[in-house]
Parts: sequence; C-alpha cells; structure tokens
Amino acid sequence: MNQARTKRVRDIVDGVLLLDKPVGLSSNDALIKAKRFLNAKKAGHTGTLDPFATGLLPLCFGEATKFSQDLLEADKTYLTTVHLGQRTDTGDTEGQVIETRDVNVTVGQIEAVLEKFRGPIDQVPPMYSALKRDGKPLYEYAREGITLEREARRVTIHQLDFISYEAPFLKLSVKCSKGTYIRVLGEDIGAALGCGAHLNALRRIQVGDLVMGDVVTLEQVAAHPAPLELLAPVDTLLSTFPPLELTEALAKRFLQGQRLPLGKEAEVAVPAYTGRVRVYQAGRLLGTGQLQEYAILAPERLIAASA
Repeated sequence: MNQARTKRVRDIVDGVLLLDKPVGLSSNDALIKAKRFLNAKKAGHTGTLDPFATGLLPLCFGEATKFSQDLLEADKTYLTTVHLGQRTDTGDTEGQVIETRDVNVTVGQIEAVLEKFRGPIDQVPPMYSALKRDGKPLYEYAREGITLEREARRVTIHQLDFISYEAPFLKLSVKCSKGTYIRVLGEDIGAALGCGAHLNALRRIQVGDLVMGDVVTLEQVAAHPAPLELLAPVDTLLSTFPPLELTEALAKRFLQGQRLPLGKEAEVAVPAYTGRVRVYQAGRLLGTGQLQEYAILAPERLIAASA
C-alpha cells in the first residue's frame, strides 16, 4: 500500500536575509533555497538580479514581505565590468556573440562618453527581460527569434564613476534609479564609443540604505546550526523613515486602522516632519504610517499582532 506523502510543515518566520547571490542562480532560485534552509512559510525578494550577476539580494520573510515594495522602489548601486568590442544577443555573458569590432578608445574618450549618461536618460528595455507583453515575458519572444517594439523609459543615473580600463575591459560604478538595466547601459556606452559592448560582470553592492556589510551566502545559511539567527529584523527595510513611538492605548487604535491626532497627545514625541514613519510601541514595530499635517497619523501597512 502506498503511504501518503507527509506535507512539510513550514514555520512562521519574520525577518530579512541579506543574501550575497552567487553567479548562475536566478533570484527566484536563490529565494527557494533560502526559504527551504529556513523552513519558512512565506517569503519574497525585493527585485531580481540576473543569473550572471552577484551581490546584495535582500530576501523578505513573513511580515517583512509587506515592506518589500520599498526596496523595489529604492536606488541601487552596482560594480560592473563592460567588455568593449563585443556585442551579444542578451547584452551579457550568457548570450551568443553577434558582433566583434576593434577597440581603439582612450580613457579621455571614455570619460567624455560617460558624461552623456549621467542624470536622466531614456532606456529601451532589452528583449531578454521579464517585462511582459500580452501576458508573456519578453525573453520568451526573444528565444523564439521575435523582436518586438519597446518604448523607451526614463531612468536616472545618479552616479557613473570610472574605476579602471584595461582594454577591452572597462570597470564602472553605477548608482541608479529603479528600472535601470545595467546591461542596456553597458551596450549604449559601447555604441557611443563606436565599438559595441556587453556586460562581462555585474555585482550589486547597495539597495536603498542596505549595504554588503552583513551579507551571508547560501552556503553559510545551509551550514549554520541556527540559521534564523542570520536574519535581520523586519524594520531593517524601513531604516530611512523616522521612528515614532506610541503609547499602549494609541497603539491599539493604530492597529485597528484609526487615524490618530497626535498633536493633542502630550506623551508622544511627534517629529517636525510630514511623510512616512515607522511606528513602534515599547520598541515593537507596529507598521508604517503617514504623518500628515497637524500631526495626524494615518496607518499604512500594519504588522500582525502575533508577529
């Protein structure tokens, strides 16, 4: 008689894992592995890294998934190596070489071209991307040999710094807005230099205020005797927003979704600020809210009472 397979019981896990994603894994594959190692019930990532890319991939578990959108919207910083003189069909090392040209450029010419890409620029999303058309990712069309028209998108290159050039490899540091394709930036720089290019390497080193200092590898998570100890708290994702501490009575009302007129509350220290805040009671994160004019606090995303 066949025995029914016992369904694995997952744990409720809340927190953030700052993962150093290895080359060769998709962001989703990395998430699945980390979720299994932590035996976590609910998880999500905060924006994809291409399989050939490495570096900071914040993974959210449990209640932290409510705030993952904040990192999707955040600026990112990358270190990248651009291979001049070769174009590939994907714009990176995973594709097939489709054109090779001689490279005869100077550092002065490179610096002049880089200046053109600083600030707001328009980018045409690549065919090898997860953007969807009629419910189908563009990369599926690309694999079928189909090229579709794509509208240019406005992105912002906050910083574009020259690191080194040893022909044909150009190393750069890039800080950019959400939605920026570094592959496309590398290709466009190569086109502007007249020799073409693709990305040889890409490493993300910062997402919002999160940096590489406390990252861990999947191997470290798998080998750790108590892997939950590697998680950062949920409010790691909210460090850019001012904190606001409520009394117990106000906290109950906040968690019920009530708007609170804090200007009348002598026990609450209200910052001279309007905008998003992270809200606490006795040091426990309750969620986020919008601090509006006249010190009105409007609840936004709330943490479950049991978290």
